[in-house]
Amino acid sequence: MSTDTKPQPDASTDAEVLEIMQSAFEAARNGDAAFLKTWLEKGLPPNLQNTRGDTLLMLAAYHSHTDASRTLLDAGADPDILNDQGQTPLMGAAFRGDTATAELLVERGAGLDVAAPGGKTALTMAAMFGRMDMMNWLLDLGADPSLRDGGGASAADAARVMGAADTAARLDEVLAEAVTSDI
Repeated sequence: MSTDTKPQPDASTDAEVLEIMQSAFEAARNGDAAFLKTWLEKGLPPNLQNTRGDTLLMLAAYHSHTDASRTLLDAGADPDILNDQGQTPLMGAAFRGDTATAELLVERGAGLDVAAPGGKTALTMAAMFGRMDMMNWLLDLGADPSLRDGGGASAADAARVMGAADTAARLDEVLAEAVTSDI
């Protein structure tokens, strides 16, 4: 008879791990960079995702928590992971019009034109929700206004559908200038 015993999962340990994970998502939503740093240093995966595919970074960026986003990026979080809705942290920052977090994400490698399976980009999000300053900033960095989603709509088209006439007009202007400069 063997005396070797295989360790059995401990329900209390599983509950503790689940509680830490839930607390980490709450910390990301609330911008608690200190909590995140502590647990990241203890081995919390920086690209941990919830049941909706949101990473800790997605939640921090979406809720305009630049310091928490920096902490996650410092720990190796990937700024281009799409959630289940096809959104990246940069798209979340663009939706909110949060330039500080968007700048950080781009500095740390977030792709300007990373597109969801349907084709929406950070530029599309900024345009759709009337975030003119964010949209102009993305354009200045080189975001491509000519990209189209799976249905053939441009960021300008998406802005028009959402009633964001100013951003749609600005994108139309940018595209017209690009055509004129190519001639």
